[in-house]
Amino acid sequence: MAKVPRPSTQSEQVGRLIIAAALVLFLPQLPLGNYLLYPFAILTTWFHEMGHGVAAMAAGWEFERLILLPDGSGIAESHSYGEPGRLSQALVGAGGPLGPVVVGALLILASARHRLWRPALYTLAGAILLSVLIWVRSATGLIVLPLVAAGIGAIAWRGRDGFARFALQFLGVLAGLSMLRDWHYLFSESAIIGGRPMLSDTGAIEQALFLPHWFWAIAITALSALILGSSLKYALREEGSAVSQAPADHEAKFWQ
Repeated sequence: MAKVPRPSTQSEQVGRLIIAAALVLFLPQLPLGNYLLYPFAILTTWFHEMGHGVAAMAAGWEFERLILLPDGSGIAESHSYGEPGRLSQALVGAGGPLGPVVVGALLILASARHRLWRPALYTLAGAILLSVLIWVRSATGLIVLPLVAAGIGAIAWRGRDGFARFALQFLGVLAGLSMLRDWHYLFSESAIIGGRPMLSDTGAIEQALFLPHWFWAIAITALSALILGSSLKYALREEGSAVSQAPADHEAKFWQ
């Protein structure tokens, strides 16, 4: 039976999360950083557009296809049966920025429990591949996403425990902070995507619910911070609890 790794101290857990956040935020500033981060840029767009798609299905719409463009932007195409309600339009608009935050929080929460590390990675890889089979309809998505899924699956299958956990935390932070990559888009009323002028997510919410787009951008940012902060607080508390409950004998063994 596999040996369960020694519980991390809270400082170790915080350190790993800081490293993950630093890689997400500062790697693009380094020489060739954008090229190294490109698969993850496509992944963050996938998180965002799948957020729209899942929200559309939750609202009773049909999620038709997902297009990922070479520049890292994307479009989730869906339509409603009949005249869409204002609340459903707002829900679909909010699904893009909030979906990645929810997924990121779940990945961070999973990183606090050893038994969830590999299943969470397998689940994410499987979800990516399933979306490719059902919705993705662009060359960029059809090429990049299976490679990303294969890499995540390989880490879950063969990666060491420490690397599997760090990958989970990195992906959680990547998803959770993805809105920072689209900060200007979030606070804009419209944008040019794929050569076409389109309402931004907050612009679509403004059209549905009247209040200005910047109000919804602030509200989404605050809600995202609350979700991520709560997940981090829980994950770190679980780490501290695991350490406090571990035997004082450093040679004690933890078994699955």
